[in-house]
Amino acid sequence: MKKYIMAFDQGTTSSRCIIFDKSGNIIGKAQKEFEQIYPKPGWVEHNPLEIWSSLYGVAVEAMTMSQVTAQDIDSIGITNQRETTILWNKSTGEPIYNAICWQCRRTSDMIDRIKADGLTGIISKKTGLIADAYFSASKIAWILDNVEGARREAEAGNILFGTVDTWIIWKLTKGRVHATDYTNASRTMLYNIHTRQWDEDLLKLFNIPHSILPKVYPSSYMYGETDKTLLGGEIPISGVAGDQQAALFGQCCFEAGEVKNTYGTGCFMLMNTGNKPIETKNGLLTTMAASCGSEASYALEGSVFVAGAAVQWLRDSMRMVKDAASTKMYAERVTDTAGMYIVPAFAGMGAPYWNQDARGTVVGITRGCTKEHFVRATLESIAYQTYDVLRAMEADSGIMLKNLKVDGGACANDFLLQFQSDILGTNVERPKCIETTALGAAYLAGLATGYYKDLEEIKSNWQLDTIFTPDMSADDRLSKLKGWKKAVKCAIAYTQA
Repeated sequence: MKKYIMAFDQGTTSSRCIIFDKSGNIIGKAQKEFEQIYPKPGWVEHNPLEIWSSLYGVAVEAMTMSQVTAQDIDSIGITNQRETTILWNKSTGEPIYNAICWQCRRTSDMIDRIKADGLTGIISKKTGLIADAYFSASKIAWILDNVEGARREAEAGNILFGTVDTWIIWKLTKGRVHATDYTNASRTMLYNIHTRQWDEDLLKLFNIPHSILPKVYPSSYMYGETDKTLLGGEIPISGVAGDQQAALFGQCCFEAGEVKNTYGTGCFMLMNTGNKPIETKNGLLTTMAASCGSEASYALEGSVFVAGAAVQWLRDSMRMVKDAASTKMYAERVTDTAGMYIVPAFAGMGAPYWNQDARGTVVGITRGCTKEHFVRATLESIAYQTYDVLRAMEADSGIMLKNLKVDGGACANDFLLQFQSDILGTNVERPKCIETTALGAAYLAGLATGYYKDLEEIKSNWQLDTIFTPDMSADDRLSKLKGWKKAVKCAIAYTQA
C-alpha cells in the first residue's frame, strides 16, 4: 500500500497542499496566498489562473520538502471555498472572466427582484438554501449577461461552469474530467437536493444553459487521475467536498446530531442530520453533507460571512496588528471591550439574519477606547456570531448541544475559544490536528481507494488537544449578549434608515 494521501485545500485567501500519513499526521505542507481583487465596493474576485498556479506550486513544494513522489501517494482529496464561480472556454481552457468570490455582493439586486416576484419559496424547497447573492446561480447569470459573447458561446456548448473544485479537477486532468460532488453542487442554488439533479425550473429561472454544468458524484468517488506530466505520475483524484462539509467529515461527525464549527475566513457551523434533510425555520441552510456511497447525507448549516476576515481587516486595512497571532496578546491586555461592539458585516449578514444590505458597524465607542479594545471586540464578534447560529441550530434540530468541536486557523487562538465557551455556556473541544478541512478531504479520498477500510478506522485517528470550559457568570453572559443584539440591530438599521 502507498504511504500517503495528498489534500488540496483551496481557500478564499490562499491555496494549500498537505500530505498526510495514514494516522492523519502531517508529513509536509505548503501554502501560498493569492490576490484578492475588489473592482468595486462589495465586489470580490479572484484570478482563476492564479488559483491554479498557486495550487500547483504548493503541491510541488510540499512533495519536494517532504521528499515524497507521485509513487508514494495513494490518492488526492480536494476541498475548496464554496459558491465561488468560474466560467471558462472548453477548448482553450481560458477563463472568460475572473472567479466571482462567494463574498461578492454584486448580484444583490438580482436576488431582490426574485424576492419581489415571490420566487424564494421554490428555491428554498428545492435547494434547502435561502435566496441570496452568496450562492453561485446569480453569479453565473451575471457573467453570462455581462461578458461579451458569453451567453452565445455558452448556448453553443463552448463554455463550462465550475465551482473551484471543478476547475481544479479539470486542470489536474488536463480537461478530461468536468465534475463536482454533491456538497458543492448543493451550494449553487441550481441543484435539487431531494432528486439529486440539476433542476430545470431553477436553470430556467436564472436563464442558465444545462450544457455548462458538470456531472455530480458522491464526495468519495473515483473522479479520474492527474495527468502524468503534472506531478510525476498518475494519481487518483478520489475525494471532493466543499470546505465546510470536508471539515465536518474530518472532525468525524459521522452520526446525526454531531456538530462542528470552523473558524476560517468565514465561520461555518454544520450539524450532521443523517440521510434526511431538516427544513429550517430559524434562518439556517439545509445542505448536503459529504457522502461515501450512493445514499445521500444531509446537514444543517449556519454561515457567518466574516470571521477570520475581520482579523485580516485589523491587520491589513486598519494596521492595528502585525499578524493574527498577536490578537490574543492585545485582547488579554484589557478585561473587556469597554462597552464597545463590532459587527463585521462587511459582506452583509448570513445566518440567522440573512440581510444582504447590512454593513460593518462599530457601536459604543467612548474616549477611553483603545486599540486593545478594538482587537478584543473583533475577536468577540466571531464568538457572538457563532452563538447566534448555534441557538438557531438547537431550535431547528431540537437537540441541545453539550459540546462543540472546533477547527480552522482562528481556533489556535486560546482567547477566542475561551470566550466562545463562556458566551455559549458550553464546552469547546479543539482536536490536536486543527487541519480538519484538508484531513476530511484526505479521508474521503482514502475511503474510495481502500486506503482506509471504514469509518471506524478513521475515527481512531481523532485526538483531543484542549477542552475549554465556561467560566463566566450567567448575569455577565446575558449582559454581553444583550449588548450584542443591540449592535446587530444597529448594523441592520443603518441601511434601512
